[in-house]
Amino acid sequence: MEDHTFVIGQEFPDVKAFRNAIKEAAIAQHFELRIIKSDLIRYFAKCATEGCPWRIRAVKLPNAPTFAIRSLEGTHTCGKNAQNGHHQASVDWIVSFIEERLRDNINYKPKDILHDIHKQYGITIPYKQAWRAKERGLAAIYGSSEEGYCQLPSYCEQLKKTNPGSVAEVFTTSADNRFQRLFVSFYASIYGFLNGCLPIVSLGGIQLKSKYLGTLLAATSFDADGGLFPVAFGVVDTENDESWMWFLSELHKALEMNADTMPRLTFLSDGQKGIADVIRRKFPNSSQALCMHYLSESVGKEFKNSRLVHVLWKAANATTTLAFKDRMAEIEDISSEAAKWIQQFPPSRWALVHFVGTRYGQLSSNIEEFNRWILEARELPIIQVIEQIHRKLINSWYSVLAPSAEKRMIEAINHASKYQVLRSDEVEFEVLSAERSEIVNIGTHCCSCRDWQLYGIPCSHAVAALISCRKDVYAFTEKCFTVASYRETYAEEIHPIPEKIGWRKIGEGSDDDTQVVRPPKFRRPPGRPEKKRICVEDLNREKHTVHCSRCNQTGHYKTTCKAEMMNSIEQF
Repeated sequence: MEDHTFVIGQEFPDVKAFRNAIKEAAIAQHFELRIIKSDLIRYFAKCATEGCPWRIRAVKLPNAPTFAIRSLEGTHTCGKNAQNGHHQASVDWIVSFIEERLRDNINYKPKDILHDIHKQYGITIPYKQAWRAKERGLAAIYGSSEEGYCQLPSYCEQLKKTNPGSVAEVFTTSADNRFQRLFVSFYASIYGFLNGCLPIVSLGGIQLKSKYLGTLLAATSFDADGGLFPVAFGVVDTENDESWMWFLSELHKALEMNADTMPRLTFLSDGQKGIADVIRRKFPNSSQALCMHYLSESVGKEFKNSRLVHVLWKAANATTTLAFKDRMAEIEDISSEAAKWIQQFPPSRWALVHFVGTRYGQLSSNIEEFNRWILEARELPIIQVIEQIHRKLINSWYSVLAPSAEKRMIEAINHASKYQVLRSDEVEFEVLSAERSEIVNIGTHCCSCRDWQLYGIPCSHAVAALISCRKDVYAFTEKCFTVASYRETYAEEIHPIPEKIGWRKIGEGSDDDTQVVRPPKFRRPPGRPEKKRICVEDLNREKHTVHCSRCNQTGHYKTTCKAEMMNSIEQF
């Protein structure tokens, strides 16, 4: 049917196939159909244009679902307008057109739908119609949002069954059993974090774009190679201090169940007061750091100066107090207002040299990277969001070595060959270079350049001192960067979860019927949801200058021009 022509006697498998074919032909050939009779045994239609003689009639064959064309009269004499829409191009027809494309690409945008339909059929459809078709297509492929919430209890049971030791709990409101919160942490993630990752936890919230909105709360860490390692995540109907208290309480319980002693952690976040208070209560021995990505974005948005942001990053990365003071003085020269504004954030929260605790050089959280993991799934039902994270965890990259740590060590070894080492005693050395000298203490893992303390990997001065006394430089690297730790990170497997047809039915195998989880009350407001975040670079672009065509001045439009009014007043 690619040429969209019909002949008498032509047969179709059933009435649905015939209706689809006639609709496809009408759209492709740009004529409108007026259906006179259509039921399960007959179909009679003509061209909707007045005076056009085209007619078609088809009937169902006896004792078979087959439909056959019985008569075909006239040829089209109507004019065709390819620029207008088409009555037959309904939402259902658009869904059938885009379904396969949506399966291949969840992020298939309405504007791409408009482009592809116009390219193939030469018709223009409204944007809103394409948007509704995408929503309906996603529901047809992945199920509705309501079904997703209803299936959550069964899904969580399957997750815990296939991944023993994992946590997957759904919390609902007591009044009407509406969804409130979900917490998920795979045992393999908890085990990998406690045994192989850096003792750093990034916290952040990601807005979901499904029918009932919600926020994904995430706790992520860094593996030995600095890669993203999700530890736990949850979905809440509303992000507030109470929901963060709940999430961090659940995280604390999950870690406590799998560790003899709670590790001393460093938390990276955007500095919300509610999060900071909860961390102090639930993890009193931990350190808190401000995410530099968040701070630099805030500075860029407030002052719209890219140079200011660049110098701020230099200040954050400074490894000596003198270098930090120089960078802060440079910020003062650029903008005294910015320097004063930055003072509301204590350097001990964001500057590497002043931070109390260990950050291993990690200045920013990796929540943005985690956001990219689930970017395409944010419009899908809640179970599809979890499945996206689940698939990513199963396919996580595995390597015997930690390449980034190894690269840093090789660079240090190469630089160390240029230094002269003077030994003071068993543990203390003076390392001389062309520019300056540094004091290294291999007993306390310290160097006066502070790189060793801040990054956990011996700096070039320490490497020179260790090599001079024939020590193994790798033995002086933090455990979390070693090959053994990296292997421990991914030692436990994430197991696949069966298709939902194999899930335990609600109430099955239990005396008490499991309550059906209803979706939350909050729904996405009308309008197209935003997908892109505003970058610092976008803020620095020149704004469009408006121009008045009446007075030839800038800063306003013709409709708000007061020039004519002022002339009239002067004449009066």
